[in-house]
Amino acid sequence: MTLLPQSDLTTEDRERGLRLLVTEAAFSGGAAALTSGVILTAFALHLGASNVMVGVLAATPFLSQLLQLPAIQMVERWRRRKQIAVVTSLIGRIMLLVMAALAFSGGTAALLAFLAAQMVLCGLGAIGGCAWNAWMRDLAPEDRLGEVFARRTVWLTAISLILGLCAALALDRTAAGSTARDTVFAAMFVAGCITGLISARMVAMMPEPLMAPAAGPIDLRALLRQPLHDRNFSRLLVFVASWQFAINLATPFFTVFIVRQLHFNVSFVLLLSVVSQVANILALRLWGRLSDRFANKSVLAVCAPAYILAIVAMIGASQFGDRTAVKLWLIALHLVMGATIAGVTLASTNIALKLSPKGSATAYVATNAITTAVAAGLAPIIGGLLAQFFAARQFELVARWSGPNGVLTVPFVLTAWDFYFLLAGLIGIYAIHRLSLVEEHGEIERRQMVGQVLNETRRTIRNISSVAGLRAATDIPAALLRDARLRVRLRRAQEAQRRRTS
Repeated sequence: MTLLPQSDLTTEDRERGLRLLVTEAAFSGGAAALTSGVILTAFALHLGASNVMVGVLAATPFLSQLLQLPAIQMVERWRRRKQIAVVTSLIGRIMLLVMAALAFSGGTAALLAFLAAQMVLCGLGAIGGCAWNAWMRDLAPEDRLGEVFARRTVWLTAISLILGLCAALALDRTAAGSTARDTVFAAMFVAGCITGLISARMVAMMPEPLMAPAAGPIDLRALLRQPLHDRNFSRLLVFVASWQFAINLATPFFTVFIVRQLHFNVSFVLLLSVVSQVANILALRLWGRLSDRFANKSVLAVCAPAYILAIVAMIGASQFGDRTAVKLWLIALHLVMGATIAGVTLASTNIALKLSPKGSATAYVATNAITTAVAAGLAPIIGGLLAQFFAARQFELVARWSGPNGVLTVPFVLTAWDFYFLLAGLIGIYAIHRLSLVEEHGEIERRQMVGQVLNETRRTIRNISSVAGLRAATDIPAALLRDARLRVRLRRAQEAQRRRTS
C-alpha cells in the first residue's frame, strides 16, 4: 500500500478501488451518524452549551468549507490527492477521541475544547474533501459515476438509519445528566473514531491515478469574479444566500427547541431525524424525475414554499396542550420537511450546474458553494446571539367567541424559538420571490407542478392495493411525460411565432 499516485492503473486496480469506494461508505457514514447532526447538538447540550455555542457549532461545518479555496491550490501544487485525503482524515478523526474524553467533563473549558476539536475536524474535512472529490472524479469511469455513487449512497443511508435508531434507543435508556448518559456519549464518539479510522485505512488502499500536468497557476479571484457578472446566475446566488440564511436560522435549533422548550427526550429528536431521512429517501426519486422532465425551478417552486411552511408550522408545537398531539404534529412536519428538502437540495444543485456555461462550470459551482457556506454559516451564529433577546420577549394574540353558552378563549402565544420560525418564514418568502426572477428553460408554473404531483399522489392511493398500483408508486406516468413534452413544444412554437411576427 502506498499513498503516492500511480502512473498506470490496470482495470483490476480500478475495479478494486471502486469496490472499496462503495464499502468505505459504511464506515465513513457510521462515523458521521454517531458524531454529527442531532447527536452533536445533543452532546453540546449535555455539556451545558449555550444557544450561542450551539449556533457556532452548527455554523462550523459550513464556514469550514471556505478552506476549499486554499485547498484547490494545495492540490494543484502537491498533486497528491490521496495523501492529502488520508492525512487530513486521520488527524480529524483523532479529534473524536478528544470529544469522547470531554463527555465526563463540564464547564466552559470543556465546551471550548469541544468547539476547538470540532473546528479542526471540519476544517481538515473540507481540505480532504477537496482532494477526495478531484480524486474520485478521475478514479470512477464517467459512464459508471451514477451507478457507483448510487450504491455508495445506499450504504450511507442504511447505516445512518440503523445507527440513528440504535442511538435513540441507547439515550432513551439513560437519564439526562447521569453517568450512564456520559458513558453513552463517550461510546458514540469512540465508535465514531474507530469507524472513521477504518474508513481512512480503506481510503489509503484505493489507487490514485496520476494527475495530468498543471496548465498553469490558478487565479482564484479571477475565477470567482466571472459568475458575478452573469446576471441570471447572480440572481440565483441571491436566492441561494437568502434561502440558506432562512433555513439555517431555524433548523439548527430544532433540537434545542424540542428538548428545552417542549421538554422531550433527545431520543425522540433522533427518531424525528430518522423519520425525516426516510421521507427524504422516498421522495428523492420523484423529485429527480420531475426536475429532469420539467425544470429544476418548477420543483423548487413547489418544494421551497412547502418546506418554509413546515418550519413556520413548528410554532404549532408550542400551542398544543396535549403531548400526544405535539408528537404527532412534529412527526407530520418532519415527514413534510424530509420529503421537500430532498427536492430543494436536488433542484438547487442541478440548477446551479445547468446555469453554468460549459468550460466555466468549476468557477460557477465554486461561487455557489461559497455563497452557501457563508450564508448557512452566519445564520446560526446570528441566531445564537439573538436567542437571549427573543427569550425575554413574548407576543400574544387572544381570540374570543362569546355565545349563549359562555365564552371560548383561544390564545396564540409566540415565545423564544417561535420567533425564529416566523422570521425564517419571512426570509424564506423573500428567497422564493428571488427565485421567481431566475430564468430556466422548460419551467412550468407552480400550479401546474402542484397539479401533477397531486394527480400522481391520487393515482398512487387509488391503485395502491394492486401490483400495478405499487409499480405506479415509483414511476412517473407516461401521460405526465407526454404532457410535459407537448407544453415545451407549444411554448417553443409560440416563441418562434412571436420572433417571426416582431
